[in-house]
Amino acid sequence: MSRNYYIFTPGKLRRKDNTIFFEPFNSENFFQSDDYSDELLLDSGDSIEQETDSVNKTIIPINDIEAFYIMTEITLNTKFLDFLAKNEIPAHFFNYYGFYNGTYYPREYLNSGFLIIKQAQYYLNNKKRLFLARKFIEGAAFNILMNLKYYNRRDRDFEEQILSIEKLLPEISEAKDITSIMNIEGRIRKIYYSTFNDILTSDLEFTKREFHPPSNPINALISFCNSLVYTTVISELYRTQLNPTISFLHEPGSRRFSLALDISEVFKPLLADRIIFRLLNTKSISNKDFEAKLNNHYLKESGRKKVIQEYDSKLKTTIKHRILKRHISYQRLVRLECYKLIKHLTEDKQYEPFKIWW
Repeated sequence: MSRNYYIFTPGKLRRKDNTIFFEPFNSENFFQSDDYSDELLLDSGDSIEQETDSVNKTIIPINDIEAFYIMTEITLNTKFLDFLAKNEIPAHFFNYYGFYNGTYYPREYLNSGFLIIKQAQYYLNNKKRLFLARKFIEGAAFNILMNLKYYNRRDRDFEEQILSIEKLLPEISEAKDITSIMNIEGRIRKIYYSTFNDILTSDLEFTKREFHPPSNPINALISFCNSLVYTTVISELYRTQLNPTISFLHEPGSRRFSLALDISEVFKPLLADRIIFRLLNTKSISNKDFEAKLNNHYLKESGRKKVIQEYDSKLKTTIKHRILKRHISYQRLVRLECYKLIKHLTEDKQYEPFKIWW
């Protein structure tokens, strides 16, 4: 099974046949002018910790790479981009502060003109678009409620918040336009976020959701985890015939994969929020993993590495699927969601969003 590789450590990626070698830089050869004609240059490597003065190499078989996550500043050349394109490997880029910058999305290799036309038709048909937009928020709301009910059974009292969200659910199916659906989603999340201080046993305090830029450590953590979910969905969309720019809940626009935003709504309670709760409640992440600049907060590299370790472990976690009757990974759940959407668009089976059953 292929895996994600997270780039943190300064070094270079060198290709030989069907193998990639990651070689950490040391103080003597860092960015020296070398003959890089046969190399793929990056400023880092897999999340495996290595000292920068090490001469050891990490061997990465090409068919083992699902995606690259570039978590630091890098230097690369066109050979690296050509390598990604030929081997159908997306790469996601984050800046020094952990903010998502963008994705190198190789040319699509599973093109389907028929499906693109179907996506466009569903977007242009108000009734069909509203149906899918409602479903994405219904799935998100259900999974939010599952998180609240979990903690409500464990010495918290969220009966009032649970009831308030449940009262909003009928409004989703009655909403007449996308703006109304998004407003309902915003109200649900406002109620949900109001419980965070009671869910968390951390010393860090959460007031309200602010993300341009994050106003406190927990906001920084939420933004980073949400970006990871978004990039995971992008990677899974790439493995299907869906066009990532034609969406139904979020308005399609330039410079973003809006369909990934749609599907991310369904999975954030599972892949982002539960990780945040675990990291903070186990004291795995604390105030020392954040830095503040001009009243804005950012995850330090130490904090991002802890999140990545937990997130990657979560993606690899398996659970027995109720319909398939076999164990599949959390990451595979995202791919299955894409397949369900395809079946809906081709009028094979009506789409029902993923709902946590455990």
